[in-house]
Amino acid sequence: QVQLVESGGGLVQAGGSLRLSCAASGRTVSNYNMGWFRQAPGKERGFVARISRSGGNPLYADNVKGRFTISRDNAKNTVYLQMNSLKPEDTAVYYCGSSHYTRGYDYNYWGQGTQVTVSS
Repeated sequence: QVQLVESGGGLVQAGGSLRLSCAASGRTVSNYNMGWFRQAPGKERGFVARISRSGGNPLYADNVKGRFTISRDNAKNTVYLQMNSLKPEDTAVYYCGSSHYTRGYDYNYWGQGTQVTVSS
């Protein structure tokens, strides 16, 4: 089992930046593909970004491409989401998920989420 703990959320003005972290523990984290998702009030959880277990093949949702960057440090068992040029519509609870590489990107472990609020 993998335990995931997100941090780094907060309140920021539009145009600002935040860096989210997802600390993983419990198994060999480098065997897991990782992803970031978000859920705004009244909306379903949606995909933001993902990264392979080696740190390659990042993929982004169209509405964050060019503004957000996903990365990972397997030595620190941590995945990051650098968010720049934030917009009010980025306001949501952000979750990280993990998927053993044999499952592809079928996430089955989730963190508790971290709130990001962008004011206009």
